[in-house]
Amino acid sequence: MSAVDLQADRTAAPGADAAELRRLSYLSLYWLAARESLRVGRLWSQTVLAPVVSSLLFVVVFGLSLGGRIRHVSGFDYQVFILPGLVAMGMLTAAYANNSSSIFQARNDRYIDDILAAPMRAWQVDIGLTIGGVLRALAIGVATTAVGAPLLGVPIEHPLLLISTSVAAILLFASLGVIVGIYAQTWDHNAFVQNLVIQPLAFLGGVFYSVEILPSPWRELTHANPLFYIVDAIRYGFLGSSDVAPAIAISVTAALAAAMFWWSVWLFRSGHKLKP
Repeated sequence: MSAVDLQADRTAAPGADAAELRRLSYLSLYWLAARESLRVGRLWSQTVLAPVVSSLLFVVVFGLSLGGRIRHVSGFDYQVFILPGLVAMGMLTAAYANNSSSIFQARNDRYIDDILAAPMRAWQVDIGLTIGGVLRALAIGVATTAVGAPLLGVPIEHPLLLISTSVAAILLFASLGVIVGIYAQTWDHNAFVQNLVIQPLAFLGGVFYSVEILPSPWRELTHANPLFYIVDAIRYGFLGSSDVAPAIAISVTAALAAAMFWWSVWLFRSGHKLKP
C-alpha cells in the first residue's frame, strides 16, 4: 500500500477516527479539484475560447476550400460531416494538454509533495488532478457544439450516447495527460506526445473524411488507430452515421478509458516517478 493510501487508512493510530479521516479525504479531494478547476477558469480565453475559435476556423477554411469539391460525405454536407470530428479533436487535445502540463509543473515545482501528503487515497488524488482537464474539454465541446451546430444545421441524433462517449473519451485523454506528465522529464516530452502522436492520429482518424473512401490497405490500417473509434463514436452521436458498428466504437473507447484511468491511479498508488 502506498503512502497516499496509508495516509487515508490510519484507522489503527491512537485517537484516529475513521469517519473523520474519510471526511478529510473527501474535503481534500474537493479543494484539489477546485484548484484545478480554478486554474482552467482563470485562463478561460486561452484554455477554452482559443480552441473553440480554432475548431470553427477549421470548419470555415475546409468548408470554403473543399466544400465546392466535396459536396457530400456519407450523405451529409461536408461542413456538417467534419464538425463532430473537430469537436472530438478539440476536446481530446485540450484534456491531454491541460493535465500533462499541470502534473509536470506540480512535479517540477515539487508542490506535488503537498498533494501526496494530504489524507487522500490514490484514486482521489488522480480524480482531483484530472478534473481540470475534464471540465476544460467539456467546456470546449459544449461551446463548439452550441455555436457550430445551429449555424451548420448539425443534428444531435443520440444525445445520451454522445454525452457518455464524450465523457469516456475525455477521461481517456485526461488520464493519458496525467501519465505523460508523471513520466515526462522535460516540457518537450509533453509536446512530443501531443504534436507527433495525438495530432497525427486525430487527422488520420477520419476527422476530415470517411474511412470508407480509402483504398486498401489504408482502410484496414485506419482500424488500428484508436482515435478512429473515438471520432466515429462521437460522430454517430451527432449524425447517427458511422464507419464501424457503434457498439464496437463505444466499447473500444470505454475499454481504453478504463485502462488509462487504472494506469494513472496505479502511478499514484505506487509513487512511481513521483517521489523525490
